[in-house]
Amino acid sequence: MNKPIIDRDLTKQAPHSPRARLAGFAIAKRTVDKCRASLAGTPGEYHYDCPLDNLLFSFKGINGAQFKTAVQAAKTYDEVGTWLQVNGTKRTPEEIEAWSNEVVSGSMINNPEKRASFIENCTKLGLNPEKSTTFDWLEADDRASFRQVPVL
Repeated sequence: MNKPIIDRDLTKQAPHSPRARLAGFAIAKRTVDKCRASLAGTPGEYHYDCPLDNLLFSFKGINGAQFKTAVQAAKTYDEVGTWLQVNGTKRTPEEIEAWSNEVVSGSMINNPEKRASFIENCTKLGLNPEKSTTFDWLEADDRASFRQVPVL
């Protein structure tokens, strides 16, 4: 489904859920949204080329500048997905699925440097930090910020 990229004003609307996949890659649709908003000057509280985006970039062996160039040239999410598949480190569909599943189920509670902050942020949002993933927290934060159901 060749869905056009709709520029989101991230001061008014959250980016896609980090769970939303593009060409099999978790995080990718959200990263496209943040990149486009950054280019348009409407990133709100979101940051492009952040540690979350860099999980994707590292897995693919690309950097934020390369991804930004691809996003600027793309008219659809699928074009960005195709670019991801053919650029950087070549990954099989099985590798992409395994990596995506791993980041979707990961939790910052397991990172000693981020544990305290994660617990505090989850608690503020009414989440149990011991049972919440990083993506659970990001989605809850998006909903709290915009009082909306996240867009997948």
